Amino acid sequence: MKTLIRSISLCAGVLVGLVVDGALDQGILIKDAAAIIGRPLTPVSVAGVARRTTRRVIYRTAVYVPVLPAGCTTIIVEGTTLQQCGGTYYQPYGNQYVIVNVN
Repeated sequence: MKTLIRSISLCAGVLVGLVVDGALDQGILIKDAAAIIGRPLTPVSVAGVARRTTRRVIYRTAVYVPVLPAGCTTIIVEGTTLQQCGGTYYQPYGNQYVIVNVN
């Protein structure tokens, strides 16, 4: 008797599994996800992850200089034009330059 009940339970379990699996494959129980990978505002998008891991922050200091030192090169960090002179960064501010920290 126990063997018959176990066999019926096993067959019922397999049958339910096949029905649920078929329903999942056909999209009856769960619809497709609506997230679009690559959109910048989705939290797990490729673009969002790249932006968060490579973002550099520019902090202005309170130190202003009227003229740049010799040998500066122009660079662009996060869309901001800066002058790099050795290990120091300068940002144009009116007719002078402010020293900025780039992290």
